[in-house]
Amino acid sequence: MALTSAALLSCATGPVATQPAQPQAGQAAAAANPDADYAELQKAGGRLYRIDPRASDIRIFVFRGGPAARFGHNHILTAPRFEGRVLLPKEGVDHVRFDLVFRLDQLEIDPPALVDRVGEGFATVLSADSLAGVRAHMLGERNMQADRYPLVRIRSLQVEGEAPAFAARVEVEMHGRRRDLWLPLQVRISPGQIAVDGRMILRQTDFDITPYAVLGGLLAVRDPVLIEFRLVGHAVAG
Repeated sequence: MALTSAALLSCATGPVATQPAQPQAGQAAAAANPDADYAELQKAGGRLYRIDPRASDIRIFVFRGGPAARFGHNHILTAPRFEGRVLLPKEGVDHVRFDLVFRLDQLEIDPPALVDRVGEGFATVLSADSLAGVRAHMLGERNMQADRYPLVRIRSLQVEGEAPAFAARVEVEMHGRRRDLWLPLQVRISPGQIAVDGRMILRQTDFDITPYAVLGGLLAVRDPVLIEFRLVGHAVAG
């Protein structure tokens, strides 16, 4: 059971991607003062919101695959701790800015309370030893290399639309690679608060990660990973 569970979250490094990112040590330094990136835009007006992890929810779905998929498990991960900011300008969406940063080594895997809510496909509750195996394979040197690339960073590049429906082009940085993609957002703004709902699909191979497989692919992890989120932010006095 431990080997099967670990296999479903393990990944091995593949060929070099065409969009290498800067070393993530630099990211860590930038994340230490995330408000700094917004200082100039704030001077021109607008409202800054800080995302509250306690009121927010990030879910990462990893799917079993291969002819023997029934012997494996789907997994759901959460990011209980992260940093996030949203800046809304006074007018229009041309200068909307947001970013989100979380650490791979702080992810929680298959928390029982969440597994119970998600549904039958994610209803398997693993033992502590099995979960430890999943974590070791997922974050280890041959897989996600969390020691070398601990951060996942998402930042806005372009925003189109009008409240409450928007389309955002974002840059995702993970495993030392950067990729751009579009995602839909639903945004609700109330006095002193913003709530953003969205989802995205990431392909592991786009980030130079080879989805794990054993027994010649008989049991494997599917390439797409689904991320769903609801981010709630509170206005920062400026």
